Amino acid sequence: MSGGAMAEGAMPYTVTVRARRDVPQERQCLRCETLFWSEGFGERICRRRKGLNAWRNAVPDSSGSSRRR
Repeated sequence: MSGGAMAEGAMPYTVTVRARRDVPQERQCLRCETLFWSEGFGERICRRRKGLNAWRNAVPDSSGSSRRR
């Protein structure tokens, strides 16, 4: 093995870099429009809505047809 080679199965050192706007801040829930503390821009549904059976069971809000074709 050369001096810079890694052992088999070893994980390389990686650094996770967040986007500039991916910061914890208060955001508006996409379901009920209330403000809540979000850990990043990927979190857009408040805990109250995520705690509902409809969210946990992935039940759609409306009985209308899907937009997908």
